[in-house]
Amino acid sequence: MKSKKTSKTLYIIHGWAYSVEPWQKTLKLLKEKGIKYKMLHVPGLTEPSEKIWTIEEYVEWANKNIPEGSIALGHSNGGRILLNLCSKTPEKLSHLILLDSAGVYEKSKKRDILRVISKLGAPLKKLPFLAKAYHKLIGASDYAHAPENMKKTLSNMLDSDKSLSLEKVTTPCSILWGEKDTVTPPRQAKILHEKLKNSTLKFIPDWTHAPYISSPASLADAIESALKEKI
Repeated sequence: MKSKKTSKTLYIIHGWAYSVEPWQKTLKLLKEKGIKYKMLHVPGLTEPSEKIWTIEEYVEWANKNIPEGSIALGHSNGGRILLNLCSKTPEKLSHLILLDSAGVYEKSKKRDILRVISKLGAPLKKLPFLAKAYHKLIGASDYAHAPENMKKTLSNMLDSDKSLSLEKVTTPCSILWGEKDTVTPPRQAKILHEKLKNSTLKFIPDWTHAPYISSPASLADAIESALKEKI
């Protein structure tokens, strides 16, 4: 039996990464399922940009690139961008899919130290322990190669979580999360589910923070199921 085809395009905003190549297996599987998609290239990451970005500017960018009434999926930092978009314009999207999303603010001394480092532009190679912790925090193995403007952009992203009003997000939302995620741990998924009143939550036992790498087939199936919930 063939999978139900969707009539809408799924807009995808990737996380903190400098290539969308790791998404290719998942995207191929989505295409085979008849799911139309468009991977958006985030300025400063997979699209060249020398400026220091704020969350407000990323929201404006997303608003321009995603048509009204669309379905959008955000992974990690991409989820943070979409949450901020939906907190300001809840009716912009017809359906939001959050995949191991960032955006939940938690007090953390380590996080505060890392934020200061990114603001100062300190060379992490001289601080190997903190470099390793930073890589884990943002889920990006190539952070050490990031240009200075994006290190400062990351600081802006972390700071933005303090002022994100999750209660204002009323967009229908499917939350997909890996039980083995150590970057945005499962407790953050529970917080999102509690605060996003129009949301569902599904944990997948074998997923890590990047299921498009570790479990592309399972991820494609989960996205298909999430789309069918609202179509």
